[in-house]
Amino acid sequence: MLRDPSTKYRPFPQVDLPDRQWPSKTITQPPRWLSTDLRDGNQALIDPMDAEKKTRFFDLLIKVGLKEIEVGFPSAGATEFDFISGLVKTGRIPDDVLIQVLTQSRRDLIETSFSSLMGAKAAIVHLYNAVSPAWRKIVFGMDRAQVKQIAIDGAKVLRDEAAKQPDTQWHFEYSPETFSTAELDFSVEVCEAVMDILMPTPGHPLILNLPATVEAASPNVYADQIEWFGKHIRNRDSIVISLHPHNDRGTGVAAAELGLMAGADRVEGCLLGNGERTGNCDLVTVALNMYTHGVDPKIHFDDIDEIINTVTYCNQLPVHPRHPYAGDLVFTAFSGSHQDAIKKGFAAQDARNDDFWEVPYLPIDPADLGRSYEAVIRVNSQSGKGGVAWVIEQDKGLKLPKRLQADFSRHTQALADRTSKELDASDIWSLFERTYLPQATDRFVLRDYEESGQVGHRLFVGHVAVDGEDRSISGRGNGLISGVIAALGESTGPTLDVVDYNEHAIGHGADAQAAAYVECRTADGRTVFGVGIDGDIATASVRAVLSAANRA
Repeated sequence: MLRDPSTKYRPFPQVDLPDRQWPSKTITQPPRWLSTDLRDGNQALIDPMDAEKKTRFFDLLIKVGLKEIEVGFPSAGATEFDFISGLVKTGRIPDDVLIQVLTQSRRDLIETSFSSLMGAKAAIVHLYNAVSPAWRKIVFGMDRAQVKQIAIDGAKVLRDEAAKQPDTQWHFEYSPETFSTAELDFSVEVCEAVMDILMPTPGHPLILNLPATVEAASPNVYADQIEWFGKHIRNRDSIVISLHPHNDRGTGVAAAELGLMAGADRVEGCLLGNGERTGNCDLVTVALNMYTHGVDPKIHFDDIDEIINTVTYCNQLPVHPRHPYAGDLVFTAFSGSHQDAIKKGFAAQDARNDDFWEVPYLPIDPADLGRSYEAVIRVNSQSGKGGVAWVIEQDKGLKLPKRLQADFSRHTQALADRTSKELDASDIWSLFERTYLPQATDRFVLRDYEESGQVGHRLFVGHVAVDGEDRSISGRGNGLISGVIAALGESTGPTLDVVDYNEHAIGHGADAQAAAYVECRTADGRTVFGVGIDGDIATASVRAVLSAANRA
C-alpha cells in the first residue's frame, strides 16, 4: 500500500446542497421493493442458476411478498429468454406482481426483451446506458451528446415496441447507469430527454433508477445526490425514484436507508445482498431494520431459515454466520456478561405489562423470524453462569438458584477448557447429571423412606444404600430435611447445616415433576449443593439432601 494514497486516488467531490433536508427525516413507510436476485444476483454467480433454481427462487420471492421482480436479461441467451417466456406462458405470475426485464439501449436487444414478454398481462421493461465521464471517455469514446442520444434512441424503441403489444400493460424504467459517479446535471438532462419520449404522467409514472453502480463515496453523499436529483428533475410527480446501491464500500444498506430519507420511492436489491463484486443492497436487512422501528416493510421473513436454505441452494453461496438477522450466530451469545444481560432481559420481558420488545443485545425477537430461543445462548469457555443456567432452564425446565449457578458454572468452564469446544445442551445436561443427580457409584442411594410424627418433631426412617450396603437409617428433626440430615449424622454420614433451600414445579398438570435444591455447609466450612428431582416434592427434597451428602 502507498504511504501517500493521495498520489493515486482522489477524494470524492461533495454535492453542493447547503439546504439538505434528509438528515432530519425518518423512514415511516416502506418503499416499493424490487428483487434483482434473478438478474443482477444471477449474473454474479460462478455458475448461473438453471431454470429449476430460478423457478424455485421466483416462488420464494412471491412467498415473502415481493410485488416487483426483475426476472432476467432476456437478450443474454436462451436460458434467460426461455425462463422469462415460460413464466408468462404457464401463468406463474400472480396478478398483483409485476415482472421486470433489463435491456441495454440497443434496438435488437430491446426487441428481444419485448418478445420474451409476449402475452404478459403487465410488465416493466428496464432500459439503461452508462453516463459517467469514465465510461464516456474510456469505454465508449463518446461525448455527452452522443451518450444522451443512446438513451433517446432506446426510449423510442421502447415506445414503439410497446405499441405493438397493446394488450399488455407496459411500464418503463430508465437507468442512467453509473449515476453515482456521473455529473448530476447531466443525469437530469439525460433522464428528462427520456421523459420527453415516454411522456410519463402521475397516473402512469416512469421509474428512474439512480444506481450506485460502483459505490465510490460515503452514503451521505449518495443521499445528497438523490435529494439534489429529486429537487431538480421536472415533473417529479410523474416519476418514481428508484435506488440501486451496490456495496463496494460496505455501506449499501446505509445508502439505501439514507436515499429513502432523501426522497426515493423504491429500492432494488437482492435477498441477503448477493450481487457483483461485494454485492447489492441487502433487502432482508433494509426491511428488517424498518421492522425493528415499528414499520411494516410489507415483505415478510417469518421463516428466515427457509430463505437462507433456498438462497444458498440456488446461488451456491454460503450465508456468513454473522450476517445481520440471518446468520446462524447473530442471536447467539457466548460471552458471560452478554448471556447474563439477555437472561435478565427475557425475565423482565415476561414480567412487563406491555408488548414492546426490550431485551439487551437482541434488537429483534428471534421468534418473529422463526428462530427458537434455544439458540440464543450457547456455552463455551467464554460463557458465564447465566448462560449455563439459561440452557438448563430452556432444555430441562430447571431454575437453578444463583449460588448453584455459580457452582455448576465452574464445572462447565472446566469441561469447555478441557475439550476446547462449544458445549451443547446434551453436553451440559450430561455434566449436570454426573455432578448433582443420583449415580450408581454414590455413597448414599435412596431406596425408600417413611415420615411420621407431629409438625416440629418429625421422624424420618429411610432405606438407603450406604457404600453399596442396604441399611435402615433414622433421625428426628423439625421437618423432613432436618430429619434426613440427623439420620445421616447417625449413620457415618457428613455433618451438614442447611444454608438455603429452593423448590419449584417442572411443567404443568398431572405429569409435572418437582425440583428441589439445597445448599449446605459442612463441618469444615465447605459449601456443597444438592439437587433432587421427583414426581413428589417431599421425595425430591430427600434426594436433594442425599445429593449434597454425596458431594460432601
